[in-house]
Amino acid sequence: MKIAIIGTGYVGLTTGVCLADVGHQVICIDNNPEKVEKLRQGISPIFEPGIVELIKKNLNKTLIFGSDIAPAVKESEVIFICVNTPPKENGQADLKYVEQVARQIAQAMDGEYKVIVDKSTVPVKTAEKVKETILSYAAEKTRFDVVSNPEFLREGNAIKDTMAPDRIVIGVDSDAAKEKMLLVYKPLIGEQKIPVKIVSVRSAELIKHGANTFLAAKISFANLIAETCEEAGANALEVLEAIGLDERIGKQFLSPGIGFGGSCFPKDIAAYKKTLEVLSIDNSFVDAIEKINQRAQSRFLHKIEKELWVLDGKIIGVLGLAFKPNTDDIRNSPALRIIEKLRNDGVQVKAYDPQAMANVQRIMPDLAYRSDPYQVAEGAEALLICTEWDEFKKLDLKKIKALMLTPLIFDGRNIFDPQEVRNLGFKYFGVGR
Repeated sequence: MKIAIIGTGYVGLTTGVCLADVGHQVICIDNNPEKVEKLRQGISPIFEPGIVELIKKNLNKTLIFGSDIAPAVKESEVIFICVNTPPKENGQADLKYVEQVARQIAQAMDGEYKVIVDKSTVPVKTAEKVKETILSYAAEKTRFDVVSNPEFLREGNAIKDTMAPDRIVIGVDSDAAKEKMLLVYKPLIGEQKIPVKIVSVRSAELIKHGANTFLAAKISFANLIAETCEEAGANALEVLEAIGLDERIGKQFLSPGIGFGGSCFPKDIAAYKKTLEVLSIDNSFVDAIEKINQRAQSRFLHKIEKELWVLDGKIIGVLGLAFKPNTDDIRNSPALRIIEKLRNDGVQVKAYDPQAMANVQRIMPDLAYRSDPYQVAEGAEALLICTEWDEFKKLDLKKIKALMLTPLIFDGRNIFDPQEVRNLGFKYFGVGR
């Protein structure tokens, strides 16, 4: 099939590259000429394991990049809208980019039947607005359907999540659109027997916000248990492990730490909270998820302040800047919020991350960046673990201790065994332990 992808962020680029790899003819469109030129050279604008290899494998064969929407729309059967939907100050999703793209699609349509796919995470009833926009701006009478096809990608695991997803959700209101979408995903479904949920458009729009809110709730629940265990003198990891053995609950996302970040959870739960408000439904449950997440960072900072007493003038090393491992994404990263608070209190912060430093440098150019964890530890009076990169789990802690001014570790992701670290002579503080 001929497919157009509008927007080459995490979702658009991953979707386009994977659909090209399974044999579709894909054109990815972006309005950033510099990004398009790099992609044409096989250079990915994001760090995502495996994506560069797939770009280079399919470039100029089944995959091309461009900046002009009109010809891409005319030549394609299915058009995916994969643009950003950032939150407004009140938490509502800003749909201006979706609206702009819908207008451009409308003006380029030529009468041939098209399926327009909302792949961006959007509030319920957005597809109806996209349809109204296209009808308003279409240059001539045209035939089309608007579909909701939410993504469930995990940054750092996005290729696998696209090629072998745990489910595919297709929200359609016509048989023609359903058949087209099943053809799009037929090469992926194959013999994998991936569950395909055909639902109404409105249901599909709610599924993504509902899923992310539930996952965020599990993280906040884990942090609530961590708070309880710290005050009661128990071990949150023991408590949560036993809770997670219940197959109705499961182990995933029951890990206490310094809270969730990224582009999805904070934005999506804020948007869902706003949806509840619009529908006159009590949103206190979602509000509690957000508050516990914020408290996870403030409690971590309180431990640091309590132990170091006076922060002004102290040297603290921070390992991990990305919001999670295996990505260079720093959006809503708990590490950056912690660093900002420490610097406001007069701390000299040294930092290292395997992938995210270039992104952080654009917003914190005067932060002291180092090229490895050992340079961060040198002369530091405390070391903070803010992202659970595998590299940090394999550190030579004896060497780290010898380099530090005072052997003090605040493990915001519980990557170390407390007793082993303490046996080496460190003072160790985890989360919920």
